[in-house]
Amino acid sequence: MPLLKFTQFWRIIVLGLTGMFSFTTLVVGAMLKPKHIVIVTSDDQGWIQAGCYGHPFLKTPHLDAMAKNGIRFERFYANAPVCSPTRAGILTGRSNNRTGVLEHGYNLNLEEKTFVQALRKAGFATGHFGKWHLNGIRGPGVPILKDDPYHPGKYGFSHWLTSTNFIDYHPLLSEMGRFEQTKGDASEVIVDRALAFIENAVKVQKPSLSVIWYGAPHSPWIASESDRTPFARLPVAEQHHYGELVAMDRSVGALRGGLRKLGIEDNTLIWFSSDNGGLRKNFGENAVGPLRGGKKELWEGGLRVPCIIEWPAVIKRVVVETPCSTLDIAPTIIDLLDLPGDSLLAPVDGESISQIFMGAEMPERRSIPIAMWDKGALIDHEFKFVRDGKAEYLFNLKEDPIEQQNLSKSQPKQHAKMGKQLDRFLNSIKDSQAGKDYSNGLNTPRRDVQWRDHPQYADHLDQFTDSLKASQRP
Repeated sequence: MPLLKFTQFWRIIVLGLTGMFSFTTLVVGAMLKPKHIVIVTSDDQGWIQAGCYGHPFLKTPHLDAMAKNGIRFERFYANAPVCSPTRAGILTGRSNNRTGVLEHGYNLNLEEKTFVQALRKAGFATGHFGKWHLNGIRGPGVPILKDDPYHPGKYGFSHWLTSTNFIDYHPLLSEMGRFEQTKGDASEVIVDRALAFIENAVKVQKPSLSVIWYGAPHSPWIASESDRTPFARLPVAEQHHYGELVAMDRSVGALRGGLRKLGIEDNTLIWFSSDNGGLRKNFGENAVGPLRGGKKELWEGGLRVPCIIEWPAVIKRVVVETPCSTLDIAPTIIDLLDLPGDSLLAPVDGESISQIFMGAEMPERRSIPIAMWDKGALIDHEFKFVRDGKAEYLFNLKEDPIEQQNLSKSQPKQHAKMGKQLDRFLNSIKDSQAGKDYSNGLNTPRRDVQWRDHPQYADHLDQFTDSLKASQRP
């Protein structure tokens, strides 16, 4: 039975087994597709950095409200411990190392298929708002040029208001290549513009996809005096860091309120997560809780991130323990909309988790694969296998969530099984990197370039430098 058809069948069975729905509700629930989709990604937000995840002092009432109305994942993983690679995984459902995004500031191969392209082909208005960082340009966020060969439009976005990288206050953005000086906190600016985009789609009776990629709470940390006030006892850098999270949470509230005002909140799916683990080296356990490590590491603190999904017409409140990842976003959306199976490029490393939306568990899900630098990892239910150069580790995260006991010697069979599985995954990546996934060969001409050094930016250096200075002042 084809995967998509099977999933539709599974939804019917799950709803029917609940015994709480009329036949009409059963049919509508089984066939319901989200009319509007919003993918929201924060930047360097640690697993514990939301009230609903138990942060000791940070209050995030709007994320908490989402969690009370939807799914909160206890074990949700970024597919990489740094930003650009995870964003590539979100758009493609594939390991970042397949897509050309080996590090932050690498461009996404033009030959990749994104779920955005599939939705646009299906009639969705598709908009990107905020940080991009998939065009091979490093450095603080500046406007993406109209003739940039890797601007968001190349990957399926019909509209974009975008920056190359992280943004703070008063960001200078690029709307389809036209520079626009905005005012205010960047998180609130991009949500406001995303809502205008969604409103326009509603007016013309068109479904929409909005991808909102925050620059918060990435450094440099810049927050208003009022947003810093609750953290006055902390060092100044931490005041700004948590102030950015307060403003970001407020923008989540504006997003949800805007959807209610438009009358579309019930059938809008909002998928919120962070792009990598938290900044333990800067903020200790207040960034990642008791988890080991942080950003740039394959330990739990570098990979496990907050994730909340809200879709009032379908999802009921639940906390999910099943491990899932950013690689699951693209295949889940393709599945929910019953789009063609070839909408994403094979092999797809994530999988649809739509049955979780209907209240079912996923006991048979595949392992979550991760590849960065010379390191790799697999997460298979309670077990996690990590390879760092020649060193290998095996953990039982159910019994040892802080990764202190290496079980490689005490559980040799499990260690060998997962080691071979990781080898197969890494070998398949070598085929992808050789261009075997692409019909037109490999096209990756620009990677890891500072915009200050790129000749295309030479005419804009003074304007961009002045704008960045202004962004440091709320």
